[in-house]
Amino acid sequence: MAGTSKYHARKITTPEGTFDSRKEYRRWTELCILQRGGVISDLRRQVAYTLIPEQREPDITGPRGGVKRGKLMERPVDYVADFVYQKDGQTVVEDSKGVRTKDYIIKRKLMLWVHGIRILET
Repeated sequence: MAGTSKYHARKITTPEGTFDSRKEYRRWTELCILQRGGVISDLRRQVAYTLIPEQREPDITGPRGGVKRGKLMERPVDYVADFVYQKDGQTVVEDSKGVRTKDYIIKRKLMLWVHGIRILET
């Protein structure tokens, strides 16, 4: 079936951008209303947090003093939050979840461990 993901979520394109599911888009519209009403502020979408930085071999200094970056051994591991906003002076990181995959659960735990942020799941 074209246009659907493994978990049957369909991307939706709107004037505000592309969303991974109708559920995510509905939550976006709710958060926009809350922001217009002054309940939340600084609403952002698709905010990336690095959980494990990239890993490289040591840099190499050339004979003329130039530095060549070491070879990339492992790419970074990032978590991309659906929504981030301020509420009552606190930063809220929110994810619209349909299915909690193993990858997501590990990233959720790393967010708490590395950044001290508990993800709000809607």
